Amino acid sequence: LAEKKVLIVYAHQSAGSFSAAAKEAAVEVLKSKDCSVEVSDLYAMKFKATATAEDITGEVKNPEHFRYAEETKLAWDEGRLSADITEEQRKLQEADLVIYQFPLYWFTVPAILKGWFDRVLTLGFAYTKEKRYSNGIFKKTKALLSFTTGSQETMFSPTGINGDMNVTLWPLQNGILHYCGFQVLAPQIFWAPADAAPEGRSAMLAAWNTRLFQTFFFFLKGPFMWHMAPNRR
Repeated sequence: LAEKKVLIVYAHQSAGSFSAAAKEAAVEVLKSKDCSVEVSDLYAMKFKATATAEDITGEVKNPEHFRYAEETKLAWDEGRLSADITEEQRKLQEADLVIYQFPLYWFTVPAILKGWFDRVLTLGFAYTKEKRYSNGIFKKTKALLSFTTGSQETMFSPTGINGDMNVTLWPLQNGILHYCGFQVLAPQIFWAPADAAPEGRSAMLAAWNTRLFQTFFFFLKGPFMWHMAPNRR
């Protein structure tokens, strides 16, 4: 069997965080199953979060009315995207599975990870008018959101004060990932680990380890079914 390649896009500043522990658990488990694992540690990389004309080498087509999607499409065609973008695009093209590990900030991803989406998933490379959703460019690649919350699970229920987590995740899972064709796996949600006792956090990581083992075996069986429902633990 061909070696499976996993990309972890990691967005947390602290090596002592629960997000860091979840990332390290994924690296350890997947490598133990002979997967090739590459980590993009966005804060350590000082990854640029803003999508600007600086992402293009050389002259832009229309400096008077700069349009990021069109200009980066042309730059991608001509090999003129900045090196940090092309390096992330290489990692993405090679991956069989992409895990996004982050803390939930204001009901979405941290700005640095949003910048990764904005800058890396360029027109032409990640999507076209003809290649979106089930016919998307990354339809053979699986993607998974793995993240921590600050609130308890009950607060993200349909009747909870924060609203249904499925609604919160719709722009990320459908509007970004599935839009580009990714087979989106059910998210791995770590509910309020900062409020949990040490044994509770250990149990969360143990459940994540179990799921990662299951993920490896699913790799051998073929594609996952895409569904939105968050895991209930």
